[in-house]
Amino acid sequence: MDLYMMNCELLATCSALGYLEGDTYHKEPDCLESVKDLIRYLRHEDETRDVRQQLGASQIMQSDLLPILTQHHQDKPLFDAVIRLMVNLTQPALLCFSSVPKEPSMRHHFLQLLTYLQAYKEAFASEKAFGVLSETLYELLQLGWEERQEEDNLLIERILLLVRNVLHVPADLDQEKRIDDDASVHDQLLWAIHLSGLDDLLLFLASSPAEQQWSLHVLEIVSLMFRDQNPEQLAGVGQGHLTQERSTDVAELEVLRQREIAEKKTRALQRGNRHSRFGGSYIVKGLKSIGERDLIFHKGLHNLQNYSSDLGKQPRRVPKRRQAAQELSIQRRSALNVRLFLRDFCSEFLENCYNRLMGLVKDHLLREKAQQHDETYYMWALAFFMAFNRAASFRPGLVSETLSVRTFHFIEQNLTNYYEMMLTDRKEASSWARRMHLALKAYQELLATVNEMDMSPDEAVRESSRIIKNNIFYVLEYRELFLALFRKFDERCQPRSFLRDLVETTHLFLKMLERFCRSRGNLMVQNKRKKRKKKKKVLDQAVASGNVPYTPEELETMWPTLAEQLQCCAQDPDLSVDYVVPFDAASEVPVEEQRAEAMVRIQDCLLSGQAPQALALLRSAREVWPEGDVFGSPNISPKEEMQLLKQILSAPLPRQQGPEERGTEEEEEEEEEEELQVVQVSEKEFNFLDYLKRFACSTIVRAYVLLLRSYQQNSAHTNHCVVKMLHRLAHDLRMEALLFQLSVFCLFNRLLSDPAAGAYKELVTFAKYILGKFFALAAVNQKAFVELLFWKNTAVVREMTEGYGSLDDGSSSCRGPVWSPEEEAQLRELYLAHKDVEGQDVVEAILARLNTVPRTRKQVIYHLVRLGLADSVKDFQRKGTNIVLWTEDQELELQRLYEEFQGSDDVLGHIMKNITAKRSRARIVDKLLALGLVAERRELYKKRRKKLAPSSMPKDEESLQDFCQEDLQDEEHLSEEESEEDEEKEEGLEAEQAQGGSFLSTENLGQGLRQEGFSAPLLWLHNCLIRAADDREEDGCSQAVPLVPLTEENEEAMENEQFQQLLCKLGIRPPASGQETFWRIPAKLSPTQLRRMAAALGQSEEEEKLQPEIEPRVPGEQGPNEEHHQEHQAEALRALLLAHKKKAGLASPEVTSEEGTGGGKEQLKMATKKRHLLDSDEEQEEDEGRSKAPEMEVPKIQKKKRFLIEDEDESD
Repeated sequence: MDLYMMNCELLATCSALGYLEGDTYHKEPDCLESVKDLIRYLRHEDETRDVRQQLGASQIMQSDLLPILTQHHQDKPLFDAVIRLMVNLTQPALLCFSSVPKEPSMRHHFLQLLTYLQAYKEAFASEKAFGVLSETLYELLQLGWEERQEEDNLLIERILLLVRNVLHVPADLDQEKRIDDDASVHDQLLWAIHLSGLDDLLLFLASSPAEQQWSLHVLEIVSLMFRDQNPEQLAGVGQGHLTQERSTDVAELEVLRQREIAEKKTRALQRGNRHSRFGGSYIVKGLKSIGERDLIFHKGLHNLQNYSSDLGKQPRRVPKRRQAAQELSIQRRSALNVRLFLRDFCSEFLENCYNRLMGLVKDHLLREKAQQHDETYYMWALAFFMAFNRAASFRPGLVSETLSVRTFHFIEQNLTNYYEMMLTDRKEASSWARRMHLALKAYQELLATVNEMDMSPDEAVRESSRIIKNNIFYVLEYRELFLALFRKFDERCQPRSFLRDLVETTHLFLKMLERFCRSRGNLMVQNKRKKRKKKKKVLDQAVASGNVPYTPEELETMWPTLAEQLQCCAQDPDLSVDYVVPFDAASEVPVEEQRAEAMVRIQDCLLSGQAPQALALLRSAREVWPEGDVFGSPNISPKEEMQLLKQILSAPLPRQQGPEERGTEEEEEEEEEEELQVVQVSEKEFNFLDYLKRFACSTIVRAYVLLLRSYQQNSAHTNHCVVKMLHRLAHDLRMEALLFQLSVFCLFNRLLSDPAAGAYKELVTFAKYILGKFFALAAVNQKAFVELLFWKNTAVVREMTEGYGSLDDGSSSCRGPVWSPEEEAQLRELYLAHKDVEGQDVVEAILARLNTVPRTRKQVIYHLVRLGLADSVKDFQRKGTNIVLWTEDQELELQRLYEEFQGSDDVLGHIMKNITAKRSRARIVDKLLALGLVAERRELYKKRRKKLAPSSMPKDEESLQDFCQEDLQDEEHLSEEESEEDEEKEEGLEAEQAQGGSFLSTENLGQGLRQEGFSAPLLWLHNCLIRAADDREEDGCSQAVPLVPLTEENEEAMENEQFQQLLCKLGIRPPASGQETFWRIPAKLSPTQLRRMAAALGQSEEEEKLQPEIEPRVPGEQGPNEEHHQEHQAEALRALLLAHKKKAGLASPEVTSEEGTGGGKEQLKMATKKRHLLDSDEEQEEDEGRSKAPEMEVPKIQKKKRFLIEDEDESD
């Protein structure tokens, strides 16, 4: 950033700090205030961190803050303020930007800030700065807890945070260009920490019981100090170990030298004795060029083996989302003096601090006292220091805190959690993969330490190792862990180092498990099996159907007993109703809408013989819902109260649940099913080969081959782990064919032609073994060359080696009998005779007539395919409902069946039972429509028949029972419609919704929209449909008409989800994506259908206006005059209904013309429709009706009015 672009106030503040003259810094009088101003500026910086960048460009840390820190540390207020400012300025860039930005401009700011932080780190690499920090920290730690103030604790924390921030700055490898054994900036920083004595203070903080609060800070600083170090190499620093390092370097140089010599020899052999400026042109026989001719090669013959058709082509660019993950942590060897200091620090840390500090940190993690993801520092420390202890001088007591089964469980839990989060949180998959890598390293080191304990001369140590291994190998999760990690390995977010550690850890685990199994005769392990039990909920069919499960005779017998109890209780006017609550306050259903449930509860109390409770519930409900006198008037007499309870007892109240309750019940059932997924834990004898077979899958083999491709960069141990696993699969399991893959063979070819192949003897031997097995198989199975193109599973491997088709009929022991030539001839003859017969299953016909040994359907199908009589097994899938073509005889049969069952209640059901060629319901309906036998689908719906109530029941109770029965039949009718719509083709779905969709659901949607304030848009839609119908009648042709909303209210309605559902229900087509903007009335809808749809929209509102103003009373109180008045009201209602339906086009001509018995039947149907519409109106309609007519007396029981109307219709 250009200094001339700095903010003038910020520049003036920096100038007011002071100036540096030589090595002396002269501070200004207002230096402290300037530092505070800078802190204030940083608090208000923008998202690009402009203030931080300007301060970094001005090098304020190097020129002002560090000199103030070293030369004016006696000024305590200034020192505290400078430390605060330094902690803020050295904050990691990742914390400033939350993550690495992807947007180019923000990424530029991120990288710029990172450059300034690296400059700060280089400036801090001096003994003076860390000397001042260590002296101040030492003085503060000398204070006892009773003398230490809150400001002192804050200063200690800020000093530790400053050290943490400086160590956290990543190294700039391109700028430093350091080699091994050279001192990098990080090494200089560590050496300054060592010279200042700060490392001793860190050891004191880690070991002191009085400084437990700084344990996580210390662990974080220690992890940053050793982040580039290899614990095993660090443990080997010192006398005698330098020889080992030299021998390793000599071996690496020898490999490079052999490769260089081989390449020189190859070039010398390729070069001819006589050089020619003209290399010549050659025709390569058998290698085609772009056309049909042989390839012409224009270079020397020695270059022919390097020819490829891809020469000169532009390499394909790999997208970022498919690129392999980059390695973030790079290990290097520091300068020798730094490594010696770090080795001594590790030794002292293990002896004095490790067990105590790790115990404290784990306690913080378990009690959630730490910050998020602080467990990663714990896992790093576990892996590093246990590896150092194992490589230096193995002493299990130094790491006893983390050497337990509980630690294994803790690491496995976190590893599984990271694994699951990596799969679910795809945006942060790389971060979760890095954490998973840390957990895997800790798990690997735990296993390595336990394995090292096996070789200890101490018997107690070996016994401890045996106990730990027994627990680890017994539990299923520890054995399944590696399989899961291999199967979900993703090189896009998991680097190659993770795969290397996973392979090495798996190798160690298998080696320990195999040795443990050999040392014991039989090993019993835990086996878990999930068994899902579904608890079948027994429903009371009688209650579900809405009928009381008692006959009228039983109720009459039960009533005298209840009457005696009620008489005793009714005489007591002080009957307590406080303990009875007639509604559920916790329910989402409003209290006003729970009256029906209260009525059901009263009936349940009567049926169970709890008469006092029923009476108390009735009186309590009367107090909660006094309006309408539904539960009796406030001054009701005891006799009337008894009569009301008797009517409630005998009334078949509907007991259906609302949608909210149904949803709650479904959630409870799901919870029950989840709880019933019981994990059955059992024990079984462990078989190592069976466990090894779990690794024999293409996903795991591909991961191993991916790591083997970089065999030149791998260590000798890594290559050994890869080859050992592949050898286990190929030799121990006899599954060499798993490696018969072209990419593997290309890798083997590169290995065998490598000039330094002598350094990879184990790899070369294994490659020759696999190639030998392949060519031996290819001599028997010529298709093995084609199989090279595919990765294989165990089933394909078995077919390749044992013969194709060996798995068709299960295992080899259960294989079906061989087909003889006579059986094959009979099979061919039967197939040719029955393949063209329509309406029958060919395979079933063959099985019925095949005179051979018993065969299964699957055996016959597979053999037909093998004989070439059929192309695929899919040709024989049962397609009984997919027959589309109709013969002339079948059409005549369908017409005859329709005429025969035309007058029955279920025309379609009888046709499907008696038709010869079985077809689906949808196919038969389509054919009936095509033949013109029916005009629309609803003519084929199952007709509902009223069930007559027993004669002993009162008249209003009969109507109540009919009402409940027909409600349930309506639901059956709707469910039949939905099942038929599912079977229809998608092309006819809109037409079916427009023609045969339920008007009841359309009216419900319309009513819901009116209540939400969409009355005007519904009226607009109604007018559009009528206008479109008129236009189509006048023009005689139809085309799709767009619905263009011209007002803001109509526009909002067209965007409403419920309004769109109504449009779909009416058959109106939504706009095509990218081509249309408006909804359209389809061209296939006729004017009659459009008028019917418009009538369905306006019907609910009209009927709401036409509700009669009747005041029904309790049936026992109605007099003859009231009944006569209700008859006249019902007749007037029917006349008004018919008049309005004629206007809407709903009434047929027959209804309007006929006045006799036929008209009576049609009127009965119309009244039934009216009853359903009234029943669909909820309590909100009642409230609206009351608000519109306040002068009218509130009806007592709204449904009773409807029941009485129905009775009038029936009597007429």
